[in-house]
Amino acid sequence: MCGANPHPLYYKEEEMIIMCKVMLNSIDKVKEFVNKTSRVDGDVFLQSGRYIIDAKSIMGIFSLDLTKPLSLSFEKCSDEEVQNYMSSIHEFIMEE
Repeated sequence: MCGANPHPLYYKEEEMIIMCKVMLNSIDKVKEFVNKTSRVDGDVFLQSGRYIIDAKSIMGIFSLDLTKPLSLSFEKCSDEEVQNYMSSIHEFIMEE
């Protein structure tokens, strides 16, 4: 699964790894987030309420309520890839 985890915010829910909450409350933040997320080989998702979208889709992100934190999750990502990605998006992560 995930091994030693320097990001204690994630847990496993079925086969999807729920990582953390992110805040994307401006157009520039969404653009930068999608740019960094597009480099991930696995599947990355954002959830707002009952809606789950592909985090690599700028149109999908803009369809969500960006005034609230979004749940970030992964599927089919290696541990190393997840750790590198989490380090690259640290400015969007909200502490719980």
